[in-house]
Amino acid sequence: MTDRNALTTALSQEWDSLTSLVADLDENHWRTPSPLPGWTVFDVLAHLVGIESILLGEPNPTAAAVITDAPHVHNEIGALNEAWIDSLRPLSGQQLLAKFTEVTDRRRKALAELTDEQWNNPSQSPVGVVRYGRFMQVRLFDCWMHELDIADALGVAVPEDGPRAEIAFDELTPTLGRAVVKGAHAPDGSRISVVLTGPVTRELHLVVEGRANQVDELDGPATVRIELPSGLFARLRAGRTTAAEHSDEITITGDTDLGRRVVDTLRFTI
Repeated sequence: MTDRNALTTALSQEWDSLTSLVADLDENHWRTPSPLPGWTVFDVLAHLVGIESILLGEPNPTAAAVITDAPHVHNEIGALNEAWIDSLRPLSGQQLLAKFTEVTDRRRKALAELTDEQWNNPSQSPVGVVRYGRFMQVRLFDCWMHELDIADALGVAVPEDGPRAEIAFDELTPTLGRAVVKGAHAPDGSRISVVLTGPVTRELHLVVEGRANQVDELDGPATVRIELPSGLFARLRAGRTTAAEHSDEITITGDTDLGRRVVDTLRFTI
């Protein structure tokens, strides 16, 4: 788990980056569709306001039937997200930004006041019951990913490397084996290398023996080697795009059929 000071600093910086990204938007740009079905730029930030408000103990709005029936709502968490977004939609973009700033300032204060015991207490999170600090690592990933969503919607570039990206990638890589086995149906004996060429650089090696285990290095030649930019990897893992739309950015050597199945089934977010 990421060091507490490093993680809370990264969260604070991420909230500042989100604020800077939308600070000068006019109302039309606030309503630009995002890569997430049914959500605009406004809705993405409203979602973050909702989650951080929940963590501050604020009551949840009631989800209307029309929200729970929306095609992009697949579960109770999705319905709760939509309820928060719907409750905030009457605001202007600048009013929402003011709300985001107010809520995240309160969250900074709340995080700073946590005792070490509270930081390590069990907490319900999107990845199950984990220590509260571990949950905050998931929050950093969520906020970082949504910064990319907003940037992509607006057609602007944001830095995709640095400490915040490194922490976020710790959420993207550990469950890669599930995609390799359950999604791509890699056979036993497969050796797979996924190489992220930057701006976050990593070499991920997996050996399939019933399940896919990540190893520091392969004990033989790779069955397939997949190279792609880290930003594309993140967007594929988060289900924001498809490999077919970026085939010119992906290099597959070795078993190309297996490699294509891997890149086509990388999505892991709900």
